[in-house]
Amino acid sequence: MRVLHAYKVFPPDVVGGITEVIAYIAKGMAPRHESSLLVARSRGWGRRYTFDAIPVEALFSFGTLLSTPIAPSFPFVLARRSRQANLVALHHPFPLNDIGVALGLPRRTALVVHWHSEILRARPLAGLLAPLIRHTLARAQRIIVSHPALVSESPFLAAHAGKCAIIPFGIDVAYWAELDGAQRRRVAELRSRYPRLVMATGRLVPYKGFDVLVEALRRVDATAIIVGEGAMRHDLLRMAQQRGVAERVILAGMLSRDDLKVHLHAAQLYAFPSVSAAEAFGIVQIEAMAVGLPIVNTDLPTGVPHVARHGLEALTVPPNDPAALAAAIAQLLDDRALAQRLGAAGRRRATTEYDLQNFVKRIEDVYEQAVRAASTQAESARDPRTSRLRKAIERD
Repeated sequence: MRVLHAYKVFPPDVVGGITEVIAYIAKGMAPRHESSLLVARSRGWGRRYTFDAIPVEALFSFGTLLSTPIAPSFPFVLARRSRQANLVALHHPFPLNDIGVALGLPRRTALVVHWHSEILRARPLAGLLAPLIRHTLARAQRIIVSHPALVSESPFLAAHAGKCAIIPFGIDVAYWAELDGAQRRRVAELRSRYPRLVMATGRLVPYKGFDVLVEALRRVDATAIIVGEGAMRHDLLRMAQQRGVAERVILAGMLSRDDLKVHLHAAQLYAFPSVSAAEAFGIVQIEAMAVGLPIVNTDLPTGVPHVARHGLEALTVPPNDPAALAAAIAQLLDDRALAQRLGAAGRRRATTEYDLQNFVKRIEDVYEQAVRAASTQAESARDPRTSRLRKAIERD
């Protein structure tokens, strides 16, 4: 099976939870199926490269507007490249994907939509795009979501609930849990330097709630290291200075996977302060749970508070509430027995519920179902009599 994944960006331009998921799927299926990626540059000329042996075509982009690359050729290249694929896996939200589908995919090419989140931050744009999104969902053989809340809360998915497959994300738990000798020494050094360390990761964009975390640090004795890049970097630095916490807010930029793992092991807890339903799941929560960290997350109407659950693996607080966030962080820093209990439970949950191999296998099963369904639909379109005969046989 030849699978073409399509999304707006990919490393090294941008690193995030969705790009991590795409890489996990493509690498996990590599022994059995051929995967490639079509993305846009966040800005700059197009190029072709490989990422962990996966072919990537990144198209020219003028820049980014409303988190969307302005890549005019993307829909046309998507439509053209879909002719060589057995299955196109669209990772939503990305409007240029929907335009590409509107241009027309071959009837025999299966379409699976990974519905990662709604378009929330640009509601007027979402209204304009609604017909295209509905067309994409109608064309798709299957739709994959990470949690049932994404179906029940979506105005788009209700009409297609029967197509939806609920598949929670998975990660390489063993990788995140294990350290070598050099990494353990670095962990010890970081713990010595920052004995009350709070880790947070993600793009520096409004819905991640890092401004709420900076505000919360006024109320709690802790140091926060935030890993990631984005448009809010200078705003966060200025805010930390104004709030008098600049020495306790470290914007680390992008770290390698190994460096991030070391920092997570050095921390006392993981903060996930997202403030809107644009945060649909939070795969980084699972990575922190695999390390054994207790989580402080927010009570969003998505999968976020169901990944790490209040009182079991996490303390869940209202979104956009610095005082509540600070109180939960202080509670875990001061009550080590509670922190250890939640962290141990998180490690068990990561191991049992979010195993990478099971995740990839379930995705692969859905892809194969979609390919079979597309083949049947294409055959029926060519010869309606075949379709009627098949249905008669199935009834008998």
